[in-house]
Amino acid sequence: MQESKSIFKCAAIQMNSSADVADNLKRCARLIEQAVSQQADLIVLPETFAFMGKSLKDQIGLAETLGSGVIQDFLAQQAQQHRVWLVGGTVPIHSQETQRVYATCLLLNSSGESVAIYHKIHLFDVSLPGKNENYRESKVFQPGDTPVVADTPLGSIGLAVCYDLRFPELFRVLTAKGAELIVLPSAFTKYTGEAHWQLLLRARAVENQVWLIGANQVGVHANGRSTYGHSAIIEPWGKVVAKVESETEQVIMAEINREKQADLRVRFPCFEHRHIEIPY
Repeated sequence: MQESKSIFKCAAIQMNSSADVADNLKRCARLIEQAVSQQADLIVLPETFAFMGKSLKDQIGLAETLGSGVIQDFLAQQAQQHRVWLVGGTVPIHSQETQRVYATCLLLNSSGESVAIYHKIHLFDVSLPGKNENYRESKVFQPGDTPVVADTPLGSIGLAVCYDLRFPELFRVLTAKGAELIVLPSAFTKYTGEAHWQLLLRARAVENQVWLIGANQVGVHANGRSTYGHSAIIEPWGKVVAKVESETEQVIMAEINREKQADLRVRFPCFEHRHIEIPY
């Protein structure tokens, strides 16, 4: 493993992904190059960065076998070419079921190797209040069941995806497993994002004294639905240190200081004051 870094740069990439995989990957590569030009060590892509089609079921037709496929090859090539750690948003990965796939978040090291694999646990099965808008992710996706934290030269990185943000017990588990930084590739809807996106990002960061990296989709997509954007990087005290203000594809950057985080956890020892068992 590479030498550990106490201070490094992280980037979150915001995209308006379409139904054209090749075009999405081309635009994604340009955004990754922008992050690299700003000396990013870790880059986080949004959920479904490679494809947002007219129907969620189209994800099944694009599903790849873990370790092989166009999207995974792209991620490996980008990480290796630029010598960066890369969070591959989500990729549809074959599950044990023929009619459902995993929404899988991959963490790749700077050699292009996949070092952590997280299957999204919480699926977005909701009818938005006051809106004629319904989502049933469970019709397409098989839920995962295992929280994932990876030890890296950039610290311990926890993986979560979009709707997971509403479940604080998952973030408690990730922190209990040692997470210093939690990444959150997302495609948060415009309606729910306006109400809760930054509120929940800051809450999860403060509760767990972690860095929270929210890389979101933005704008209108092929299915006519809108995502919120406003990708953000939150530090462990809850301050928003970087955010996107416009509804555009964009890269945001922040310097991560692990020593300051460790000092905060010593001075403000919330973990030592817990009296309730973590539910996993």
